[in-house]
Amino acid sequence: MMKLDVAAATFPLGESRTFSFAVMPESLDMGDAQEHFCGEIRVDGTVMNTGSSLRTMGTVRACRRFVCDRCLAEGEREITLDFSEDYAKTPGETDEAALYDGEAIVLDDLVRDTLLVAEPLRELCKSDCKGLCPVCGQNLNERQCDCDTFVPDPRLAALESLLKND
Repeated sequence: MMKLDVAAATFPLGESRTFSFAVMPESLDMGDAQEHFCGEIRVDGTVMNTGSSLRTMGTVRACRRFVCDRCLAEGEREITLDFSEDYAKTPGETDEAALYDGEAIVLDDLVRDTLLVAEPLRELCKSDCKGLCPVCGQNLNERQCDCDTFVPDPRLAALESLLKND
């Protein structure tokens, strides 16, 4: 659990503190998404007492496993994500601020949400990935194949049948 001690008596107005955590993906309760992460997740940042709220800002660093959507190659990628969140002790102190108990802020939900929102809809091993041959399944990044991959336009199928009748 990533817990920041922010008791009012020990955290005066205008003060800023740094924090650093390293957690395993299993501890963040991410469901099936935790399998995509390899190794620990690092969280570094600062928390500042603004008077009306406590503002947390920082970065999340993790290693993510993926399968390329074009060529099905497996890979790993380092990701770095920024986060920022305001926490208020009582509702209505500030607009759009999350609540905390007055003694400590638990960052687990913030980090989990930051990681899950950043999940890509599509992942490629490289920007110019050629994918797989639609005929034989050869990975075209590794070598070219000799398959005929011409796909006729179905809108012209009626015209093509006229040519075959001659």
